[in-house]
Amino acid sequence: MKLSSLNELKHWLGKTLPPSDWQVITQDRINLFAEAGGDDQWIHVDPVRAAKESPYGVTIAHGFLTLSLLSRFFTDTILIDGVSLSINYGVNKVRFTDPVLVNARVRAHFTLASLEAFKGGVQIIWNVSIEQEGKERPCLIAEWVSRRYGKFDNEAS
Repeated sequence: MKLSSLNELKHWLGKTLPPSDWQVITQDRINLFAEAGGDDQWIHVDPVRAAKESPYGVTIAHGFLTLSLLSRFFTDTILIDGVSLSINYGVNKVRFTDPVLVNARVRAHFTLASLEAFKGGVQIIWNVSIEQEGKERPCLIAEWVSRRYGKFDNEAS
């Protein structure tokens, strides 16, 4: 989806964007995240042990790996013209509600919760739900705060 300006976001308040593209959570992706973050628990990186001892029978992704995909999911979902800089500003709430199994496909759903103008741009709060293909329960829910820099009129449209 493409918007011509930050101001077009006003029309999306309270609405859900189309879902992101699917991302596959491979064992290589899990291993790279474990190496980068230093979390090499067997439940994530040892498929042989996970097959024997894990309640899931396979390795699972780190919750923070799933969370780290928010930016990727967002850029897969929407492009906003006129944005000179985008930053992650934080997460007000996050819950890892279901484990992500190795080789699962996951995608995100973004609902625009709020827009708040600041000098040079707009702070945006998204309610995000990440689903794992074939499962009813989301694997992650979050309230994600981002900032987009560019022209934004604080007037209601």
